[in-house]
Amino acid sequence: MHYRLASREKSGETGRRTATGRETLSYFGEFKAHWHQLLGASLGIAFGAALNHYMTNLFGPALIAEFGWSKADFALVGVMPLATMLVIPFQGRFTDRVGVRMAASVGVVVLPITFIAFSMMSGNILHFFTIMFLQALVGMLVGTLTYTRVLVEKFDAARGMALSLGMTMAPLAGAVMTPVMGNVIDEYGWRTGYQVMALLTGAGGAIALMLIGKTTPASRSGREAASDGSHALTGRSAIADLKVLIRQPAFLLLVAGMLFCNFPQVLVGSQLKLVVMESGAPAALATWIVSLYATGVIVGRFACGIALDKVAAHKVAIVGLGLPAVGFLALASPYDAPWILGGAILLVGLAQGAEGDIGAYLVSRNFDLGLYSFVFAFISCAMFLASATGSVVLSRTLAWTDSFDTFLVIAAVLTVLGALAFYLTGWTRTAHPEAHEPAVAPAGPVQVLVGDEI
Repeated sequence: MHYRLASREKSGETGRRTATGRETLSYFGEFKAHWHQLLGASLGIAFGAALNHYMTNLFGPALIAEFGWSKADFALVGVMPLATMLVIPFQGRFTDRVGVRMAASVGVVVLPITFIAFSMMSGNILHFFTIMFLQALVGMLVGTLTYTRVLVEKFDAARGMALSLGMTMAPLAGAVMTPVMGNVIDEYGWRTGYQVMALLTGAGGAIALMLIGKTTPASRSGREAASDGSHALTGRSAIADLKVLIRQPAFLLLVAGMLFCNFPQVLVGSQLKLVVMESGAPAALATWIVSLYATGVIVGRFACGIALDKVAAHKVAIVGLGLPAVGFLALASPYDAPWILGGAILLVGLAQGAEGDIGAYLVSRNFDLGLYSFVFAFISCAMFLASATGSVVLSRTLAWTDSFDTFLVIAAVLTVLGALAFYLTGWTRTAHPEAHEPAVAPAGPVQVLVGDEI
């Protein structure tokens, strides 16, 4: 392996030129220069598909009560992301080629329409699943697949914190909007709740697109990027690129880590309130306890963002992604004191606070940025496969036992395995020139190893 040394200042507001001739900004200089893209990406993630992730919990009891759906049938909502697996690699390639703004615009238009359709349901659960299917088809175009690409392109020295801040707006919006939407549903009904969701996603998405501004597709940015070609598409076909990727140990470990860590997604995405109520908490208390999940996500993301810029990512992963297993076991235990339930929900939220940041960070550091969305698409496929598999397992365990406890234990075991898979990425290097672990960021100038040729 051959490497070039690039000096980088971690403080101050001015940058310097690297050996490639590209001017780089300092740690804080990146925030000063690209704050509007950071804010736009944050709003895009918060008011895109992620908002529904936090709100489906609240609509579940109302829909089950009005239409008489069983908990086991409603749990199958998590199977819908399987539809996304069929199209997300194309969405990733599409985003790489046309740019973030063009790709996200599709989702910003379609997502609010699906919430209006939810508000018009008549009780046939197949209608509910059909609308969820449509959301799955466009959801990632207004999610981390697209918007985090803006952040990894604009931020380098502060990439970990930028990803953390960019993804934190979603749980923050979830923490604020969960009790608000809970009151809307209780006072005005679930149909009005879905109409409010349509308004939020439409307005939030439009503002996000304006703040991001014009984005350059990777298919053209190779002429504008540094001479190392880090932002250019490879020129190979998608199939050829995929064949190269599957020979990379880091790629396979990232897929495995996402698969195991996201197995409990159906639980945190649509069942948490039901889990807490099963433990004996009344509906109003359960709503506030569920809001602690979003708080845990916020805490996890900030801690992760700080750590990623200072500590090796695989070490951050073993801690941030392993602790939620304790939360799942606590929820499965016979102890139902409010502080225990609240603490368990907080720990469960930590995984969502760390897993997304760590996954995006490792993709950006181990693979060509021109392929970022394409690689991230396959990592996301693992997430959706895990969610769908978890939904089937949850539905079956609920049908057999009428309790969440069995699923919670399974979730705890797989969460530990996922954390270990992420940890093992620290012992591998990909065959791509950019594969490297950034140096620890002390107060002064540092020397950063940047892969040049292998």
